[in-house]
Amino acid sequence: MTVVNRPDTVPPKHVENDGARQRTRRTANLFGYIAMVLVLLMIGLPLFWILITSFKDRPDIYVQPVTWWPSAFHPQNYDQATTQVPFFTYLRNSFVITTAVSSIKFVLGVLSAYGLVFFRFPGKNIVFLVIIAALMVPNQITVISNYSLISDLGWRNSFQGIIIPLAGVAFGTFLMRNHFLSLPSEIIEAARMDGAGPARLMFRVVLPLSGPTMVAFGIITIVNEWNEYLWPFLMSDDSSVAPLPVGLTLLQNSEGYTNWGAVMAATILTILPILLVFLVLQRHMIKGLTSGAVKG
Repeated sequence: MTVVNRPDTVPPKHVENDGARQRTRRTANLFGYIAMVLVLLMIGLPLFWILITSFKDRPDIYVQPVTWWPSAFHPQNYDQATTQVPFFTYLRNSFVITTAVSSIKFVLGVLSAYGLVFFRFPGKNIVFLVIIAALMVPNQITVISNYSLISDLGWRNSFQGIIIPLAGVAFGTFLMRNHFLSLPSEIIEAARMDGAGPARLMFRVVLPLSGPTMVAFGIITIVNEWNEYLWPFLMSDDSSVAPLPVGLTLLQNSEGYTNWGAVMAATILTILPILLVFLVLQRHMIKGLTSGAVKG
């Protein structure tokens, strides 16, 4: 009988490659989940602490070691937050300032981006470079010059003194321009061949195709203006024009008032309106920010 010696079985090379890719994928997923949990803790724990503290009585706030759950809920903090300072005046001012600044930024951002993409004029690229440069300049750098100008105009402690210097549109122009450039050129050319002028092209073709991006632009602008603190703080002498972020500071500092339960309750009331807006429109915002990332 003939005995045949079989060589050791060697796995195919593509099987080894598949195993290596799977191990790499599992490792990447593991690190991704770890990073996601860390980010969730970094963002979620402070928010949870604010919410729980808003229902704590003073002894529970200052106890050592700290407690993550109150011994008894103290909802009176919310009543104190709205009575110790003119909270609803601050709320009205926040709505006025946010609505005005966001509307101006939105309109100017869309119109300027439309002009940079669909109009031809000398120096168009230079204008866009200036807008990009404006994005690189922090707002804090222009505070002194703006403060001097507004004071000379006599606009301190007024809505126009707060609103006009905040109405810059560099980010919105940049965002909307990039989106307009991603629109299918075939649709734009077809509309022009049908005789669409600049206004008709914008309102009948470009803007209907840009809904999600405009929603994202609007949400980002509203959130930024609702949370604006430094400039309104410098321009506000009293509660007549001060928004909610400034009101929180006055609540904390008024006559040595140190009831952190009421301060945290006011913080929750300040966060709540903008959080509801974001939760309702978050899907459109994500879709708008990612539009144009994949073409074809």
